[in-house]
Amino acid sequence: MRLEKYLRSGAARLVDSDTAHLDMRLFAKAALGLSDAELILAGERSLSAAEMARLEGMVRRRLRGESAAHIVGEKEFYGLSFKLASGILSPRPDTELLVEAARRRFDAAAGLRVLDLGVGSGAVLCALLNVFPQATGVGVDMRFGAAALARENARRLGLRSRASFFCGDFAEAAAGRFDLIVSNPPYIPLRDLAGLAPEVRLFEDELALAGGVDGLDAYRRILPAAARLIAPGGLIALEFGHGQEADLARLAAKFFRAETLTIEKDLAGRPRALVIDG
Repeated sequence: MRLEKYLRSGAARLVDSDTAHLDMRLFAKAALGLSDAELILAGERSLSAAEMARLEGMVRRRLRGESAAHIVGEKEFYGLSFKLASGILSPRPDTELLVEAARRRFDAAAGLRVLDLGVGSGAVLCALLNVFPQATGVGVDMRFGAAALARENARRLGLRSRASFFCGDFAEAAAGRFDLIVSNPPYIPLRDLAGLAPEVRLFEDELALAGGVDGLDAYRRILPAAARLIAPGGLIALEFGHGQEADLARLAAKFFRAETLTIEKDLAGRPRALVIDG
């Protein structure tokens, strides 16, 4: 079968995916080792039996609800490519807001000391180290697998010499003062877990999703730790979920002055990050 015909038929089968055609392009690039430009020119290519088998395996996994990013094992974030692993949260475009918040407030040449609480794949920390070439960073995650994955991504991106990674409960593994503290912690209320998309609910670690009864449990640990760890003139940027801005701001006001708190919006215009100017 020709590649272009297979991609069309595969996309037609992915009826539950809003990105079926993009998914199939990702699968073709991964299975056949093609770049974007090569894929455009490969439409008339005849697929071998082995190539068909690799593509079919990817399509079947997508039909079971697994995300395309986890199937190909890679995801782009802030212009960088990150290796993914089973269960580890795939970086979302909205989370780039944390990087943008730092870029707006610090000079590119600033020698920042950065702390990422709940580092996951390392996407946010590595993006920040790439944007601020004089910065150093520490990433902490409760899951050993996540800390190891973040370390590997930093190595692949040539950032390992400026980053350290630890397994621990948020700020317990951190010491000293930091100019920038970022976190995309678990913030899904327990009542909402069952309604998550299958690719999230079935294939990503609940530890990285569940934020307790109201979704704010992680912030109750992060905020007092951040108040202790942030350097004078520093910045804290925390992602949060839908409708949580008022409750999170009230919680943050217990540790920081109200006038230092700002709510920033994501690409869709929804409140998405609490930014605290130290």
